[in-house]
Order: sequence, then C-alpha cells, then structure tokens
Amino acid sequence: MISKSMLKKLAKQHGTPLFVVDHAQLRRNLAEFKRWLPRVQPYYAVKANSDPEIVRTLYRAGASFDVASWPEFELVHENIKDLPAKERQDYIWDKIIYANPIKANDTLRKLNPYKPLVTYDNLEEIGKIAKHAPQAGLVLRLKVPNTGAMVELSSKFGCDPGQAVSLIEAAHARGLTVEGLSFHVGSQTTNFQNYAQALQLAAGVLKEARSRGFTKMIQLDIGGGFPAPYDDNVRPIRELGRLLNAEIPRLFPKDVAILAEPGRFLVATAATLVAEVIGKADRDGKRCYYINDGVYHTFSGVICDHMKYPVRAFKKGATQLCAVFGPTCDALDTISLAEELPELELGEFVYAPNIGAYSHASSTSFNGFPPAKVLHVNQDA
Repeated sequence: MISKSMLKKLAKQHGTPLFVVDHAQLRRNLAEFKRWLPRVQPYYAVKANSDPEIVRTLYRAGASFDVASWPEFELVHENIKDLPAKERQDYIWDKIIYANPIKANDTLRKLNPYKPLVTYDNLEEIGKIAKHAPQAGLVLRLKVPNTGAMVELSSKFGCDPGQAVSLIEAAHARGLTVEGLSFHVGSQTTNFQNYAQALQLAAGVLKEARSRGFTKMIQLDIGGGFPAPYDDNVRPIRELGRLLNAEIPRLFPKDVAILAEPGRFLVATAATLVAEVIGKADRDGKRCYYINDGVYHTFSGVICDHMKYPVRAFKKGATQLCAVFGPTCDALDTISLAEELPELELGEFVYAPNIGAYSHASSTSFNGFPPAKVLHVNQDA
C-alpha cells in the first residue's frame, strides 16, 4: 500500500476525491496468484476495474483476460491490434475468453471475425452462436455451489451438470466445437469447499463427455471468487492453492488446460481512495461526517457489491462512533453508520484502502457529482 504521507501529498496536489491506483501492487498480486497456483493461467476479469491503464499493466505482466462485453473486448484488443495477424489471432484464441454466457446477437456478429472463445449455458444460446458467430469456440458453464460467497452467481448462470453432456451434443449438432467447461463459485468465496465440489462435478462431466467421443474438451475454466485480503479474517490464497494444487491433478488429465478469472483478487488491494470532509453535524447524539465521495461513486460497492469499506482518518486521537455520508441529496448515499473516527475538521482528508474492485468501475455522475479523479502511480516495472 502507498504510504499515508504520500496519499496526503497526492491529494493536496491533485485534489479530491482521488482514486490512486498502485501498479506495483497489481504486478505483485498477479505474481502471487501465479506463485500459489502455478498450473492455472489467470484471465483478469476486466469488469472488476476496466481502466485501460490497469489492463495495459496486466497485459505487459503476462495476464490473459476475461471479457464480458464488446467494449471490454475492444479494450483488451487495443493492446494487441498492432501485432502481426497470426500472432494477434493466436493471442485472441489463447488469452481472451468472452465469459458472459448470454450475448446479444449484435455482439456475436462483432465477435465472429475474431474467432473467439465464448461461454454458453443453454439451448437458446447455441442457436444464437451458430447463426451469428459460427467461428467461435465454446465453453459450457456449469452451475455449482456458491455457499458462503459474498456475491452468488449460480441463480443467474450455469446449466445443471446433469444436462451438460446433452448441451455439448446439441452444440456439436449445430456444427460448433465445445472446447471445455467452466464454473464460478461466487465472488469473494471464503468457503473453499465450493471449489472442491465444483471440480468434482466438472471432472464427472468431462469424463462422460470424453467417453462419448468429445475429445476436444481440453480446457477447464475455474472462474473467479479468489478472495481479496480485505482484512485478517480472509483466508490467504496459499490455503486455496494447496487445495486446488492437490485436487486438479487428481481429477484432471495433464492435457486439460486450467484457466481462472481473478478480478477482485488482482485489483482490490491496488487502489486507495482519498476524500475530503465537506460537512459535519451531530444528529440523534451521533457525529455525522459528509465526504465528497459516496455510494453513487467510488463507494458504489456498498450497494452493488455487498461490501463495507472502512473509512479511516490520517490523524490519530480518541475516536467516537460516527456516521459517514456521501455528497448527494439521496439518503441511500450512506457509506457507514458505525465508523470509529477521531474529531475531524472541515477540509481534512480521510481514506479508504483496498477499494480497487467493483468501485470506480460502477461510479456514476448522479446528482451532478462526477466520479473521483484517477491517478496511476508506479506504472513502470
């Protein structure tokens, strides 16, 4: 994390609210993922934070990419557009997966010339892909347990494992090739048994599919969910690594490539927000602070991501239980009703660490307040 003194200096220089992205931390997070999961190729989930500079740094550091919309695909493609044609196509095939199981027809038509790898999980999607993106390779997404995840996804995506081979057969009947399987155990998963159960389900489907002649099933995408170390209660990735490194070789042949879609893990700890106290009042016996960023902006994860981001003061001193509100006129713009803060004056700075994922990515300009200014530091390796 960037030092508090440097954060204050940057805030004074550039103004607030200021969203500071530390690219050295991005590179460390990617390296840590590779260290504990050496067989797994990380495909950065661009939706976690789609800032082009973040994508560029991870591209240069050797990451692959999980995209879920045409603009996200274009964002990644910007880094490879000048490569020779074959090298560019090889990169698209090997290092980009369009992991949104539901795609608009127009998106499929745009993707088709690039011969992408795309996910699906139902019969209707097979028909759309066959008609609008017949050059695509397919990955079938399975529904797996999401118990204990901060954000569960199994109610929205994934086919029942019992229907999987039938969906593989249906895709092949339309002239498409299914290259592998995928699953997602839910975002910020602290119940590592979700992965063990999902791997067991996927192994069963893969074995049955291969026994029926679908020998081109050579990939397994184990999705995201890798927990970011927001606090000391989050189990470290090395523990998850031990589980996966034992289960994957036990369940899957060496010719199966293992992919993953870390988003939060790679970017959460790489950004810090600095905001300014713009108002204070005592209401119902509680000190209330108003800052110039809120849930419609960088703290959007409070609403959209089920997250609580601690608001911290730069100064030390005796604390009291406070409420912290954002700058808009909406009562929903409540960051916290139970924050321990010292006595703060108007114009003082506060900060929120580990706020890089699903925060600035979903900021708005609601009520006329623009998103925080983004500042990139340590971009050179």
